Amino acid sequence: MSPAKKSKQKQHVTTTYEFMGPHGTILAILGLPVVVIALYVLCDDTGCPPSWWMDLASYQQRILSRFLWSWEAAGVYTGWILFHFALAIVLPGKWAKGVVLPTGEQLNYKINGLNALFVSVGAIVSLVYYRGLQPLLWLADHYFELALAGIAFVTLMSLGLYLASLRSDQVLLARGGNSGYPWYDFWMGRELNPRLLNGLLDLKFVCELRPGLIGWVVLNTAFAAKQYESLGYVTNALTAVYLFQAYYVLDAIMMERAILTTMDITTDGFGYMLCFGDLVWVPFTYSLQARYLADYPRDLPDIFFYGVIALNLIGLYIFRASNSEKNAFRTNPHQDAVKHLKYITTKSGSRLLVSGWWGAARKINYLGDWLMSLAWCLPCGFETIIPYFYCIYFAILLIHRAYRDDHACREKYGKDWERYCKQVPYMFIPYVI
Repeated sequence: MSPAKKSKQKQHVTTTYEFMGPHGTILAILGLPVVVIALYVLCDDTGCPPSWWMDLASYQQRILSRFLWSWEAAGVYTGWILFHFALAIVLPGKWAKGVVLPTGEQLNYKINGLNALFVSVGAIVSLVYYRGLQPLLWLADHYFELALAGIAFVTLMSLGLYLASLRSDQVLLARGGNSGYPWYDFWMGRELNPRLLNGLLDLKFVCELRPGLIGWVVLNTAFAAKQYESLGYVTNALTAVYLFQAYYVLDAIMMERAILTTMDITTDGFGYMLCFGDLVWVPFTYSLQARYLADYPRDLPDIFFYGVIALNLIGLYIFRASNSEKNAFRTNPHQDAVKHLKYITTKSGSRLLVSGWWGAARKINYLGDWLMSLAWCLPCGFETIIPYFYCIYFAILLIHRAYRDDHACREKYGKDWERYCKQVPYMFIPYVI
């Protein structure tokens, strides 16, 4: 990995803590794999939840019977990650500069995620053309072994990233990942921009969208294939979930350049938190609705079907329009689309929007994102709450992220942030909260 700067600098030392503090993060490190495992154990083709879930005596036998380590699955998972690392390096793409680092530098990023998506789709289509649905059915049948392989891979990768960050005092560290507490820094990520091959492969940037998001769609495709194999067709409920989520992934990758200004890229180190989130949590928990509908198929009444579509489109419009407005303003505040927007200028020179979408609420994009998450869960019906895990968890995540960002902005902007909050008093929903 190449250090982010060549001359020695004074590193920021972390003194304020998140996620339950230096020792509490151990619970998060252990808890995330438990949640991924529990979502499978408590919702599979035997029941959701299975009939035995209240029988504590059955847990050891049932859970251990599902802990099937598969070197084949480990090979497939590792190959998928390395495949995307290779695509990031070899595929053509436009270059973009990131934000200015504390060192005064700006890193270059190759924007070729859309090309990686096209190659991935082409590879899956070719595989199905020559081998039929069998490869997809294998993915659906070995979902849990793949998840276990992902947990192992991410743990080893995060450990490697942590140890690599100790190699030199010239490594640029994240402001939140240099506490001196190993578990906390392992979780938060010490190094801000870990790169391989003289900067050609930015690990955090590539992992942010590609292997996990595209892998999520691949798993959804596998569950659609499983339902088709069973029923001879794909229900409108699973079709809706599939198309909603596939478009969400397509939209995210088409807007890949925009992530260069997000907290994940600009502020957070690349540690277990982001590694697990990008490479395990996203593909193996976000695919829960498709997995549920593959095992418990349902066709939605027309009015319900079109209502869910409308809800998703409303959420998508709010999410994309607000994010596009912010990105356009950050890129060039004088262009016609955004030059009419009002803003306040902080002492640091930053501009904070107080009109348009961002004058309605400080995190208006989160409202659109959550409405989409609800639209993805509703097609699963109301027989069990487990498929609704995503929208419940997502609400908690967005609230936590919003207040985390609010705290960071208060530290960064001081009284200017208080002035901004008076002009834009609502966090999520205009005139409500």
